[in-house]
Amino acid sequence: MSGDDGVRLNKALADAGLCSRRKADALVFSGVVRVNGRQADSPGLRVRPGRDRIEVNGRPVSPRPAPDGLSDRCWLMLHKPAGVVATARDPEGRRTVLDLVPPPWKERRLYPVGRLDFFSEGLLLITDDGQLAHRLSHPRWHLPRVYEVRVRPEPGAVAWPRALEIMRGGMALAEGERLAPVDVDVVAEARSGRGAGVLLKLTLRQGLNRQIRRMCRDLGLTVLRLRRVAQGPLHLGDLPAGRVRPLREDEVAALRKAVGL
Repeated sequence: MSGDDGVRLNKALADAGLCSRRKADALVFSGVVRVNGRQADSPGLRVRPGRDRIEVNGRPVSPRPAPDGLSDRCWLMLHKPAGVVATARDPEGRRTVLDLVPPPWKERRLYPVGRLDFFSEGLLLITDDGQLAHRLSHPRWHLPRVYEVRVRPEPGAVAWPRALEIMRGGMALAEGERLAPVDVDVVAEARSGRGAGVLLKLTLRQGLNRQIRRMCRDLGLTVLRLRRVAQGPLHLGDLPAGRVRPLREDEVAALRKAVGL
């Protein structure tokens, strides 16, 4: 077929809801993807979904309706609770975010977008829209993410307001990474008893792994609770922990617009 015919293989796999485009690359390089009976050797191979036979681990991959079939896609917001893994599968057998997805969505090939570590809570997008997932995972399209973080200063911690000043100025982590400036405000001052500590609101525009926990560690702050409350145009609102809801049409449109789709 000509170079202008069809779409890239990694896009076809992502659009079919199998995985993100990045994971599709890994599948191709692992040798488990075949096109018309031949092993694919490049994620950039041009294919025609619905006409070419695409298989992963011997199982056929069926295309989804597009682009006017966007309503067939699934976009879910989960309020991830602490103690749940933000992956599709966990080799240690721990509960994953997909275990919290109820029928009828549970039968779809969904995957979480972005990170929230085991002890963190809050807004997590789950979808089978590979193109959107790819954009949201790409550094170019990182959307602002807002967190509520309750911290406790330890002995020797950097004093307020110097700690806030350091975060706002773009600090360097102990491992050497230089961070972009972070918007941070004190929402509630320190108190004792249940809910002890200082409540901060942080807005991040980077995608470093465990960034907030590492920042707080270097400033002598113990994180007591970390919850994501917004990502780009999406807001967690009053969605209870452990519950899932589909995105509204206006939320999907705003999210796609925010990443240039």
